[in-house]
Amino acid sequence: MNGGSNRSVVAATAPEVATGPVKAAEPRLVIAAALAWLGTPYHDQASLQGVGCDCGGLLRGVWRAVVGPESFVVPPYGPGWGDEGPQEVVVDLVASLLLRIDPAQAGPGAVLLFRMRESAIVKHAGIITSPGLFIHATERHGVIEEALTIPWRRRIAGAFLYPAPAPPGRAPDR
Repeated sequence: MNGGSNRSVVAATAPEVATGPVKAAEPRLVIAAALAWLGTPYHDQASLQGVGCDCGGLLRGVWRAVVGPESFVVPPYGPGWGDEGPQEVVVDLVASLLLRIDPAQAGPGAVLLFRMRESAIVKHAGIITSPGLFIHATERHGVIEEALTIPWRRRIAGAFLYPAPAPPGRAPDR
């Protein structure tokens, strides 16, 4: 399990070396990729733009558009996954792939993780598209952009950035 806390984010102009800091993807690219999913119907465990996705499928689709092919496997899950036990399945997976940041510093292009109940594990995710707005997949409406209201802000359990794409011929740093 990689909590991501040992990673540092540097400006896009810093040189990248295999053992050095990991650069964050350009927020405008993340936002454009996410907005392309607007109107995609909700479908549990799917990740096909215009066809169907859930919140994790949206994040995976943005990964493919911004970072490159998926080099990870998301295990099958159902509506009750993670309800038993204290393990933060979503946080662990996201932290192993993305760059952890302070939620107070999250701006456009940042991935947000949400606890739907105060004592529950994280089970929802979205991407900030502009100050006060985020995009996510909901069962009732599919992929939508909506206000990041105070009730949503209270549920934020973590924030992350996509890594910049790796140079050709090299896997993305994680």
